[in-house]
Amino acid sequence: MQRIVVLGGGFAGLWSAVGAARMRDELGIGADALEIVVVNRTKSHSIRVRNYEAELSGTLVPLASVLDPIGVKHVEGEVGDIDLARRTVEYTEGGVAHSLGYDRLVFALGSRLARPPIPGLAEHGFDVDTYEGASRLNAHVAGLPGRPPCPGQFTVLVVGAGLTGIEVAAEMLGKLRAASPLDPARPARVILADRNAWIGSDMGDGARPVIAEALSALGVETLVGVSLASVDAEGATFAGGERIPAATVVWCAGMLAHPLTARFPVERDRFGRLPVDSFLQVAGREAEFAAGDAATFPIDGTHACVMSCQHARPMGRFAGHNVVCSLRGLPMLPLRIDWYVTVLDLGPWGAVYTEGWDRHLVADGAAAKRTKETINRQRIYPPQSGDRRAILEAAAPTVQGAPATSR
Repeated sequence: MQRIVVLGGGFAGLWSAVGAARMRDELGIGADALEIVVVNRTKSHSIRVRNYEAELSGTLVPLASVLDPIGVKHVEGEVGDIDLARRTVEYTEGGVAHSLGYDRLVFALGSRLARPPIPGLAEHGFDVDTYEGASRLNAHVAGLPGRPPCPGQFTVLVVGAGLTGIEVAAEMLGKLRAASPLDPARPARVILADRNAWIGSDMGDGARPVIAEALSALGVETLVGVSLASVDAEGATFAGGERIPAATVVWCAGMLAHPLTARFPVERDRFGRLPVDSFLQVAGREAEFAAGDAATFPIDGTHACVMSCQHARPMGRFAGHNVVCSLRGLPMLPLRIDWYVTVLDLGPWGAVYTEGWDRHLVADGAAAKRTKETINRQRIYPPQSGDRRAILEAAAPTVQGAPATSR
């Protein structure tokens, strides 16, 4: 029996597994001849891009609901090491160490929040990097009224004004007001800070004024050109000495690929990502593929793929298809995506939608918000009907068109 091991159950990992199962089925190969195993640290596929929201109950999809109907095994385990020479993966399940051999591997362990050694950040900071982290933040905000009164009790400082930071800040005043009715004696404040000169510095000249308008309308304060120096239980201090009393500091600055990419003898990019070709095969490797946030290649022939579900999902579908083709000596399919969009949620104000790598503004407000909700709540979810054929068909190695929006 041959075995394909997929590391990670996120957007790239889940779709790699389903894509491999689809190709296995298309070739008429039984699961007894070609086993597909997913190793993931939890039992669920997390719709991670929704972690800034107030309601998270619908953001976890049980892996069993997608993988069991198509004959893919899944293990709840923490991957600890990879031995490329022996083609084995080491992981722990329930505190017990295991070793799993593979004939082909798809590395899809994704990315994690970059956590610099800023004093107090690990002890006192919050994040939305994982479902657990986002749930902890929401529970903390909901519990603020029960804390002893202090300066900054209802002040939230969000550090990092990229896409995640903006989305967190745009939703935060709503969370604060849900936790405690407006009280002039205890004003709620949300401050979005960044070291760059603009909020949303990568969003382009067309979108930045829209973001500024939305944040102003929502009552989110902004602070630019600052770097966080330390965090404690009562607030944060910036490198210039400015002090902000805040009971809640949320770190949203920067992402890095999973550290196990270092096991590969290849030159990684500044995010720690593995270089792959358009077939998603790791450079110089026969048995190892990579997809999603842990991999990089020029997805349109010029621009490197981005760390987002927009690229992770098709990368997974093509990696899954190709890894089976590789095993069977069949031609592989190259992935190329010639369009790129960004849809940024701006909370109750709406959203902003841009097209192209230069972020050309297409829509904003309510029209863009409808598109964002369609993406977040429908487009990026796997089929949950349990229908085997529907699940396999969803993993066809094709590229979806750009999401539609009202202009």
